[in-house]
Amino acid sequence: MKNKKINIITLGCSKNVYDSENIMGQLAYNGYEVTHNGNDPSDIVIINTCGFIHDAKQESIDTILSAIHDKQQGRIEKVYVTGCLSERYKNELPAEIPEVDQYFGTHDMVELLKTFQVDFKHELIGERKLTTPSHFAYLKISEGCDRSCSFCAIPMIRGKHISRSIDSLVLEAKKLAAKGVKELILIAQDLTFYGLDLYGERRLNELLKALVKVEGIEWIRLHYAYPTGFPEEVIDTIAQEEKICNYLDMPLQHINDDLLKSMRRGHTRKVTEKLIEKMRKKIPGVALRTTLIVGYPGETEEKFLELKQWVRESKFDRLGVFTYSHEENTHAGKLIDDVPKEVKKRRQEEIMDLQAEISLAKNREKIGRIFKVLIDRKEGDYYVGRTEYDSPEVDNEVRVDAAKHYLEIGKFANIKITGAEEFDLYGEPVK
Repeated sequence: MKNKKINIITLGCSKNVYDSENIMGQLAYNGYEVTHNGNDPSDIVIINTCGFIHDAKQESIDTILSAIHDKQQGRIEKVYVTGCLSERYKNELPAEIPEVDQYFGTHDMVELLKTFQVDFKHELIGERKLTTPSHFAYLKISEGCDRSCSFCAIPMIRGKHISRSIDSLVLEAKKLAAKGVKELILIAQDLTFYGLDLYGERRLNELLKALVKVEGIEWIRLHYAYPTGFPEEVIDTIAQEEKICNYLDMPLQHINDDLLKSMRRGHTRKVTEKLIEKMRKKIPGVALRTTLIVGYPGETEEKFLELKQWVRESKFDRLGVFTYSHEENTHAGKLIDDVPKEVKKRRQEEIMDLQAEISLAKNREKIGRIFKVLIDRKEGDYYVGRTEYDSPEVDNEVRVDAAKHYLEIGKFANIKITGAEEFDLYGEPVK
């Protein structure tokens, strides 16, 4: 087996990326040649699937079937499937796609590794094989979720909320910093729940205060914070600590009170608006990212227009929109999926068109200003980087003409903004 080349294909969110990196680290430590989303021929393919919503499930199934085809054509020897799809459909998949050599769930990493005669080594956590550029890395601080949002299948896939200890997370951060990581992106199903199971109280604030002390880490970014019960001391810490980016990803899903109640979100429009107001007051210039769902059961045109007007007034810095996916075994799955697909798509496009206008106006305000930018890569004729207000892959980027300027990838540069589009900024380095 040690002579076999392994390609791990990761689908879905950053939490899956983190899991794949840990699998890769364990295999590489034991002498395997491992690639991630590789194009070169490999002997074995491991597909880390997503099973969250319909489109993601379809992508996972299509990827599995493509790998099976390659196996039947003799191009690869083995196909293994792990992750959320195989956890959610652990009984159905082996019967429907028996050509897969073995299926593993979200908590079956130890069993997966044993297939390769590898014993899981806890001491290797933090020694994972990064698939991101070497200057930033995801740090998953907890697993699972105790929330009961009506539309979400994650609790049945990932299980109950389980926090990692502060000590283990600081140790991992130090190991990542020693490798040259400058930006930590904290991820979980819900960052704000961190510590409740382990310490009997929310400890996100204490974790942040410990992580800012890690030498070499210059940016700490917060992803996926639930608004209900938001620990307000974290707002003060973001404002006070220079290393913590003035950025927060807080999925709000909707603003209509009837739909929020049906979604089992635990907060109202009034509570949401007070929290946003407090954040913007205490953290001047904070970039707020949110995601919304359109087409949820019972979303009339009137309720959608309420959402659209609220987006117009709230002027989020970053915003994404999902069309509602009717998922079996969720609370909302018992409701009638009464918004036609074409209406969902039209509402999604309307919100995103509106957000493009908001983003363009905000970007134009940045022209003439100087920002600290982390250079991620060179792409075509441009160096591409991000400000502290932007997360990789999902947010705005800063582009610098590579024919006129030289920048080091993975380093920070002071960039003066000279031009703006809806989701891109253009600039030039200054001393």
